[in-house]
Amino acid sequence: MIISGKDIAAQLRSDMQQQVDAMFAEYGRTPNLVVIQVGDDPASSIYVRNKMRAAEFCHIRSQYLHLSGEITEKELCAQIEQLNNDDDVDGILVQLPLPAHIDEERIICAIHAEKDVDGFHPDNAACLWLHQPLQTNHIASIYNPVPDYGCTIACTPKGILSLLASTGVELDGKRAVVVGRSPIVGKPMAKLLMDRQCTVTIAHSHTRDLPAVCREADILIAAVGKPKLITADCIKPGAIVIDVGINRLADGSLSGDVDFEACKDIASFISPVPGGVGPMTVTMLMQNTIDCYKRRQMKGN
Repeated sequence: MIISGKDIAAQLRSDMQQQVDAMFAEYGRTPNLVVIQVGDDPASSIYVRNKMRAAEFCHIRSQYLHLSGEITEKELCAQIEQLNNDDDVDGILVQLPLPAHIDEERIICAIHAEKDVDGFHPDNAACLWLHQPLQTNHIASIYNPVPDYGCTIACTPKGILSLLASTGVELDGKRAVVVGRSPIVGKPMAKLLMDRQCTVTIAHSHTRDLPAVCREADILIAAVGKPKLITADCIKPGAIVIDVGINRLADGSLSGDVDFEACKDIASFISPVPGGVGPMTVTMLMQNTIDCYKRRQMKGN
């Protein structure tokens, strides 16, 4: 069965409209997201446009700051600090990648953790890894996939948990393989699955006999950025397969990290590319903005 991230994202965004409208009724203002783009990378422009449209649909206020690609790192940090100190701003997102002369890690760290809607700040990453969820009896659903850690969780892993929840399959005790070890997808995904009582293996470029490792998985998540790396001989019959990759092929078409046509009849559930993880990542950015707003309101900001 195909897991439609597009359809699930639409359900979630409609729910977020109601959340935001209720917040306005209670607090007199709606969450405010600031999106910063540095330079004119075409792909970044598309991603930013999609995020702004999603914010508008969810009734979240959004501001777009398009800065010159010649801006210095110091100037960009100063701009971010102004937003950090603005009580009307709840979330700050700097679209990556940045021009080569700017240190991305420094820019990520410049955003206050409480306004980091991407979930990339070291304080948010550490909170996920060092703590167990605050909601000990949390029941996952597409509307509330991640128990409360008291911090912001990276959007893509968070969205994947919603996709998994949509299958109705209980994760407790399942074997999971995450192919990819990036700090924004692979590693947080592994921790979230471990906290759902999965036994998790992280595979990567040095993994020997990758197909054999993948065949152990009840849940297989591919996040490496290599088109059609995961082939039919990597899939355990009945496994759930989530494809995070989005790769532009020579003919201009898009491909995931999974050979979808070869694997779709082996897996019990599989996400497509496009229309799978991508819409969920943007949707979870909206939820993170709402959550940052809520936490700031609880602190009296």
